[in-house]
Amino acid sequence: MARVSQEHLDARRRQILAGAARCFARNGFHGTSMQDVLKEVGLSAGAVYRYFAGKEDLIAAIADEAFRSIRRAFEEAAELTPPPTPDVLLGRVLRGVFEGQVYGMERRTCAALIVQVWAETLRNDRLAKALADGYTGMRAAWAKLVDAYRAAGLMHSDVPADDVARTMIATAQGFMAQEALFGGAEPDVLERGLRGLMSMDAQKVS
Repeated sequence: MARVSQEHLDARRRQILAGAARCFARNGFHGTSMQDVLKEVGLSAGAVYRYFAGKEDLIAAIADEAFRSIRRAFEEAAELTPPPTPDVLLGRVLRGVFEGQVYGMERRTCAALIVQVWAETLRNDRLAKALADGYTGMRAAWAKLVDAYRAAGLMHSDVPADDVARTMIATAQGFMAQEALFGGAEPDVLERGLRGLMSMDAQKVS
């Protein structure tokens, strides 16, 4: 029997996650059964259960993959000299999330799925831990980026790096929630809004 390549295994795993994500976004976590996922991806139960033991595994994997994708964008930005400013970086990250890099979903569907993941953490301890780990990783990546801003002379050192990290993460989360609830949350709007706030002279308004 021919061995299955790792590339094939990875592609199959992503196919399953993409189908599950579409189901969850459409019907919610509790309104989606494993049979729904099987039908969506067109695979047998054995093929799917080879990768995931059930819905909880699927939800945790979707959350983990989304966090890793976003965290990687922050980490890569920190390596640039000078690093992109927050308006540019957050616009870039949201475009990556909203424009098909997360399971090929349209923007509002993707945002709705992310908000559902957040809500599910309130009742699912395993998912809450995965989300907390992802959040901690993102804060560390942003703190590293703040260090890069300071080294490039772009940011003062009188505010703790973690304060900046948490504020920027909250900004991205808020924009995702706006898109899920109301639609029309264009990354360009976020960029322009942040650029306007960044242009304020604190000495003149204090």
